[in-house]
Amino acid sequence: MDFGYDARTQELRGQLLAFMDAFVYPAEKVFAEQVAEAAAAGQVWQRPAVIDELKAEARGRGLWNLFLTRRAGEAEDAPHLGAGLTNLQYAPLAEITGHSPHLAPEALNCAAPDTGNMEVLAEFGSAQQQQRWLRPLLDGEIRSAFCMTEPDVASSDANNISTRIERDGDQYVINGRKWWSTGAMDPRCEILIVMGKTAPDGERHRQQSMILVPTQTPGVTVKRGLQVFGFLDTTHGGHAEVEFRDVRVPAENLLAGEGDGFAIAQARLGPGRIHHCMREIGAAERALELMCRRVTDRVAFGSPLATQGVIQGWIAEARVRIESARLLVLKTAWLMDTAGNKGAHTEIQAIKINTPAMAEWVIDKAIQAHGAAGISQDFPLAQFWAGSRSLRFADGPDEVHKRSLARRELRKYS
Repeated sequence: MDFGYDARTQELRGQLLAFMDAFVYPAEKVFAEQVAEAAAAGQVWQRPAVIDELKAEARGRGLWNLFLTRRAGEAEDAPHLGAGLTNLQYAPLAEITGHSPHLAPEALNCAAPDTGNMEVLAEFGSAQQQQRWLRPLLDGEIRSAFCMTEPDVASSDANNISTRIERDGDQYVINGRKWWSTGAMDPRCEILIVMGKTAPDGERHRQQSMILVPTQTPGVTVKRGLQVFGFLDTTHGGHAEVEFRDVRVPAENLLAGEGDGFAIAQARLGPGRIHHCMREIGAAERALELMCRRVTDRVAFGSPLATQGVIQGWIAEARVRIESARLLVLKTAWLMDTAGNKGAHTEIQAIKINTPAMAEWVIDKAIQAHGAAGISQDFPLAQFWAGSRSLRFADGPDEVHKRSLARRELRKYS
């Protein structure tokens, strides 16, 4: 395993670092002001204009759709919808965007849930579906949401999902209720990928299907935006509760075939998990930087905070945890490139367990070092912490991954 940057990664990394310094970091204050102005005007979910400015600048610099990586065995000269990077090439770039997770990923058209939805459409969508929905998503013209989790069941077990997708002639009829459908509150969200059951009495992993539902379809009701630790997460287009009542869509809106929903979900969530972890390393790095600057500048009891042994312990431990997590993420990226997502299954689960917890710990110590300022809006740390803590649920809770990982380990001895 060689984790050194190749020439293309070096070039893109340099361009991205320059973009972050020149445009993204200065835009953070503007973004916060525009969000506050929109909220004061009663338009909580309106996307700040600075986002579109950043997107135009990033696209003009070729920093666009970097997430859509090549799959194991895919020829380097094969036509590709994205930048055609490997996971190993994308990892350090995604890490950089994690330094400003509420601005940089979307600026590069590399923000969840659109990334996962684009990957689904690229791999499983028909030519018609790709033309209608993938193309405008790749161009950053619209946004999307992924509707899998439900409020009335433990959705970490996909077999519990109760939303029904029933065939009726040349249409499917959808009934059910979803929540934590990230992006659905965004006024530009035009398409939902909905997971439900087409064969509730079928074989365990063939009960579910996925279908494309335009947001303006009669019977679709976006009921509310869910709060995250008491605040509305407007930066990700919100997390919505969505009701589907006798929603009818053409049969050709089905992704792949009936019963393929579970397999599609597994294919979608693997890359999504590693992308989250790549960005979390960046968030932890920025938190560590902010902590070091703070404790160097602040004086208490006659000396800088940096001279305190407990503070030095936090800093040393943070560096060790970040480096350990990064190495595991890079190994996972390398395995995904060389052995495919299935070949990296163990490592994908391991980083999903380890990396958000690592970032949460580092950010928590940075908050503590900042005192009360750390939980205020004057620093990004509180928002970083909420994001890291939330990721311990997103794409499967810690406990489900630990259960699966332990079972895989135990098979070696049975």
